[in-house]
Amino acid sequence: MTVRVNGEQYSLELDTRTSLLDLLRERLGLTGAKKGCDHGQCGACTVLIDGRRANACLALAVAHDGAEIVTIEGVSENGSLHALQAAFVEHDAFQCGYCTPGQICSAIGMLEEVAAGWPSHVSRDVPAGPSLDRDEIRERMSGNICRCGAYPNIVTAIEEVAR
Repeated sequence: MTVRVNGEQYSLELDTRTSLLDLLRERLGLTGAKKGCDHGQCGACTVLIDGRRANACLALAVAHDGAEIVTIEGVSENGSLHALQAAFVEHDAFQCGYCTPGQICSAIGMLEEVAAGWPSHVSRDVPAGPSLDRDEIRERMSGNICRCGAYPNIVTAIEEVAR
């Protein structure tokens, strides 16, 4: 299979049972995406596949032949932190940091979904303009668990970038 990860092309031979998470961590040495639950329930492994957020532990690598994968290692912009990375630092939106890469990748994907006009499960319509309220952010990020409970600061960081 061939896959582009963080802008770099890889041609690989894989067992068809290899998850995208295992490919990233074990074959490519990209350990930013974390193996939390390995069941798609915690979001620690969230990456962007062709621009959409996904749990890498549930994605079979071979199913994404030719895909563009972006991990936390690839979200920086021209050597500078991505706006969400900087906001997480500024607002102390992490404690242990284990979930942070998945939270940031998920937030990047979520903001793209909002920009594309996708409603959430609880909203009838996407709020007018680029800003989201705190309840909407919490709903849209509900697939990413922070065991330390840094949610208020995570929401604040995302809210700042959304503005």
